[in-house]
Amino acid sequence: MPSRISPQLASVLFMLLASFLLAGTSILAKTLGQGVFAPDGNGLHVFQISFGRFAFAFLTIALTVTVLRPKFGPLELPLHIARTTAGWTGITLAFTALIWIPLPDAQAINFLNPVFAMIFAIPLLRERVGPWRWLAAMIAFCGALILLRPSAASFQPAALFALASAVITGFEVILIKRLSGRQEPLQILLTNNGIGLCIASCAAFFVWSAPAPGEWALMAALGATMICAQACFIQSMRRAEASFVISVSLSSLPFATVMDYFAFGAVPDRISLLGAAIILSGVLFLFFREMRAKAV
Repeated sequence: MPSRISPQLASVLFMLLASFLLAGTSILAKTLGQGVFAPDGNGLHVFQISFGRFAFAFLTIALTVTVLRPKFGPLELPLHIARTTAGWTGITLAFTALIWIPLPDAQAINFLNPVFAMIFAIPLLRERVGPWRWLAAMIAFCGALILLRPSAASFQPAALFALASAVITGFEVILIKRLSGRQEPLQILLTNNGIGLCIASCAAFFVWSAPAPGEWALMAALGATMICAQACFIQSMRRAEASFVISVSLSSLPFATVMDYFAFGAVPDRISLLGAAIILSGVLFLFFREMRAKAV
């Protein structure tokens, strides 16, 4: 009889799948934004892309809840609203950046969100941040500055959307920490996507244009893929310490690079590779320090 798979290995496999799926959602959002399947060649407005992400994600999780019929606890609505508002804003800014800058650059800048989460944890969770954490943050920020290409000839204004997304997502991480352990994952996913659908619907109403059948299909794939990625992420975190598996989540960057090449023929330049490498170094340094601190 084969031995059962270890929790650590299962956690890594779930995180690898989550990273692959998250890279896939970026490709789908970029495809929608650039109008690849639009008859007139015009991409959907980013508010419509966010609507598709939340609408079909909510449909997927609602069907799952209907089948499984889990028991839910009391709903902490104010916290859910704050978390979802931050989540919708962050994902909308991220989708905006994806349309205009190389996908690997946007992905790399997004890896700053744990650094911003660390900074937000100081006033909101009353956590102390030592010199090694600040060093890791400075390393990651240097990588982000490189990716922004701060010169008159090469500056990428759209990269600021990715940076803003990382800031807001870092704040969302703090809110998720407050929710985790209080409510079941399915309840969190259902509530998050339900509120997100309401916000996205209001925003999309003002810019709505009829999507083509292919665009509807891509939005459905975007929402379903996002829910599957979130589910895999949660399953990974439930099986091992975050510090053990977080480095595996960085695999979404090479996944995104390969997908971007095959989908759009994009090849990262030396500046992109250097900036991404520095950001990843800072993030890995941060989490390895966290893992070492817990072991002491």
